[in-house]
Amino acid sequence: MTSNQTEGTAPQQADSVALQEPTVNVRHRWTVSVVLVNIGINAAFFGPIQVLLGQQAAHFSEADKEGILALVTGAGAAVSLVANPLFGSFSDRTISRFGRRVPWVFIGALLGTIGLIGLAGAPTVAAMTLLWCLVQLGCNGALAATTAAIPDQVPVRQRGSIGGLTSMGTVVGILLGAAIAAVVAGNFSLGFIICAVGLLVGMVPYLFFSNDQVLPAQARPPFTWLNFAKGFWISPRRYPDFAWAWITRFLVNVGNHLVTLYLLFFLTDAVGYENPEFGVLILTGVYAVLTLITAVIGGRWTDKVGKRKPFVIASSAIIALAALILAFFPTWIGAVTGAAVLGIGYGVYLAVDFALLTQVLPSAVSRGKDMGVINVANSLPQVIAPLIAWPLVTLLGGYVTLYVVAAIIGLLGAVFVVKIKGVQ
Repeated sequence: MTSNQTEGTAPQQADSVALQEPTVNVRHRWTVSVVLVNIGINAAFFGPIQVLLGQQAAHFSEADKEGILALVTGAGAAVSLVANPLFGSFSDRTISRFGRRVPWVFIGALLGTIGLIGLAGAPTVAAMTLLWCLVQLGCNGALAATTAAIPDQVPVRQRGSIGGLTSMGTVVGILLGAAIAAVVAGNFSLGFIICAVGLLVGMVPYLFFSNDQVLPAQARPPFTWLNFAKGFWISPRRYPDFAWAWITRFLVNVGNHLVTLYLLFFLTDAVGYENPEFGVLILTGVYAVLTLITAVIGGRWTDKVGKRKPFVIASSAIIALAALILAFFPTWIGAVTGAAVLGIGYGVYLAVDFALLTQVLPSAVSRGKDMGVINVANSLPQVIAPLIAWPLVTLLGGYVTLYVVAAIIGLLGAVFVVKIKGVQ
């Protein structure tokens, strides 16, 4: 039995179209709709995170803006850790005539939109915090449903290509969020509204082209609160490939966040770049463009050769190399080179590792919940990376130590990929 077959399912579950392993290639319009919803979700995430929430924090108190921003983003990150697997599990059990995933994409996008519009007029820091948590709840719910739709509908032979394209949607969403923040020029209220519109617009095509399969009521497993709660623990002993894949993604994301977290301060203090804010924009642009290109190329390449692990190992090593370039060549040329190398490695990693992950899911019945658990490996590093980075920079050797540690953590991710046995 392969890792993505359902173990112990009833005959009616195995016969359900919604739970079968997909064999027919998805159409271009389906792919476009998934990319667009990813762009909308990520613009709604990163427009506020990169600039708008900071501007709003300063609006409430210039003296306490750092603390306000930490409070708001920390609360939102905590919500995201719970929302992804929770909404994924809800979507697994949904028997709507619209399918399992579509209702939660709609509900999540609607909640995110309400939160963003509310942020535009938030009267207090408390309201700002609650509304950003609502945005995180809704957008992570929509993200969990769309992520689960890929193993639902995309055959294994096509998952690298689709993973590359959805990763492209993520990077475009990040850039779009930054562009929105730049265009509104300090008017954060208008920025929140534009992000809300972008989220809704990105969602609409998916509602029409999702091809979401209906789960028959008799195919839904019996529900008990105890089993529901226990389902979020996926035994490493029973599903070792899933556990190693989760650890790998977690480590590589920790390393990546360590590289990017203090980039502004690195340019200021280590490189001595005259205009560090503009420097960050240039480095982000170099990184993003190469991530876009290599995500698409890497995804198609891995599908063509039918292998995942060599690409994940190589891309993890390239990400580690980028960190070492920044550690030992703290110059502007070194920073640009490091950003380029990081983009090359991370683009391939995003596409191919996603495809690998979809091939180690424990059960077709719980794809949404399982992908939500995987997405925790994306969110948790955002919380952990600052806790690691601060003492390394301030107490244990500065940026050389920070980037060497980032490289080591990334390389550990590459090493652990070898432990996965069910995927080549």
